[in-house]
Amino acid sequence: MSRFAHPAGDRHAEVLPEDRPPHVPADLNTLDPTIWPRTAGRVDGSVTIGGADVRDLVARHGSPLYVVDEEDFRSRCRDYREAFAGGEVHYAGKAFLCREVARWIMQEGLGLDVCSAGELAVALSVGFPPERITMHGNNKSPAELEKAVEVGVGHIVADSFEEIARLGFLADKHGRRPQIMIRVTVGVEAHTHEFIATAHDDQKFGFSLSSGAAAEAARRILALPQLELVGLHSHIGSQITDTAGFEVAARRLATLLVQIKEEHGVVLPELDLGGGYGIPYVEGDVAPDVKEIADGLREIVTKVAQAAGLPVPKLTVEPGRAIAGRAGVTLYEVGTIKDVEGLRTYVSVDGGMSDNIRTALYGAEYTARLASRESTAEPMLSRLVGKHCESGDMVVRDLWLPGDLATGDLIAVAGTGAYCRSLANNYNYLPKPAVAAVRDGESRVIVRRETEDDLLRGQA
Repeated sequence: MSRFAHPAGDRHAEVLPEDRPPHVPADLNTLDPTIWPRTAGRVDGSVTIGGADVRDLVARHGSPLYVVDEEDFRSRCRDYREAFAGGEVHYAGKAFLCREVARWIMQEGLGLDVCSAGELAVALSVGFPPERITMHGNNKSPAELEKAVEVGVGHIVADSFEEIARLGFLADKHGRRPQIMIRVTVGVEAHTHEFIATAHDDQKFGFSLSSGAAAEAARRILALPQLELVGLHSHIGSQITDTAGFEVAARRLATLLVQIKEEHGVVLPELDLGGGYGIPYVEGDVAPDVKEIADGLREIVTKVAQAAGLPVPKLTVEPGRAIAGRAGVTLYEVGTIKDVEGLRTYVSVDGGMSDNIRTALYGAEYTARLASRESTAEPMLSRLVGKHCESGDMVVRDLWLPGDLATGDLIAVAGTGAYCRSLANNYNYLPKPAVAAVRDGESRVIVRRETEDDLLRGQA
């Protein structure tokens, strides 16, 4: 027999994870307020978000549908702005960005992090003040750097020696003196998925602290009078639920701040500790309170600076998921329902890995509920799957749904406001869903649904 192929058994990926079988909820109709949007509830059995009934939303805007609770999103912006008063809060646009979201961020007084010319264009198109924008990226093109310098973005985070040289040239060309931060990889192990841990040395981002590359980056920037070095930047990963890793990162960054002061006589006034703050996706997940995060990080930075004999730098943070994640819910319509006797029931919906690839990519977990009605039926072990030609096309790997679930029912998946629309794709030529914002019982489309004409546009 081939060592690469073998007869298939009766199970795919086993029935349940042995180390953590899914908990059967006491009530399949409840909406945990720590997971669902702040305005979510049920009225006459149907889930409502922002005062809008999900049945009406799908009837008006179609399915699948991304729904964003505007008040939830804005209120979390305010929570961060107030908690980090005296510092800076920049929303990480990669979590989810469109023109309307950029307006919300601007109106709520936050800055914005962008990682590409496209994200920058979205911000500039609504009049977002460029001085409140930070440009990130490990491989910014010359055109992207030129645009950032030309429009005067507030900070550019340098990520390579080539980039420093390009910035010097572009600053001369445009007669500007951009403010530069150095992205430092501090060697902190964030306890998260390997694809979203970003501060260990063996990865694509930033300058290694341990190798001396970060110190050399500072030398090169300070040698170019057309560039202004204002601080250090670190991002240790995503979906982080405590401040321990940030404390280690801050202590290691302080050694570089001291080295720069001793070697160049320069005291850098800013320290950006990035984002990555986690949110609860399923029952039992714990996420830190924003005030606790702010108080903890301020205390860490103050102690580290004082121990190093440095003035306390201005602290910047970059929440993305923590603002957008819980504001978003995805609505699906149930299609086929297949019972695999003795194993589980496969519930297929009209979307899948094209609108939420995180389950396939990261093994992400979600909470889902029957949304168009309540049910008192016995729970059935289910796998919520999409309609794509991939066995790994799962929205929720293991969950309990009511045993009377039927074709045409609506399923709501919570916590999809971050990285779902941003990572959406057209696999199997499925159009990307619309995004509808809800507030005070009203809904409006802020990103329209793609059409087949959109999919064919640009093809010969």
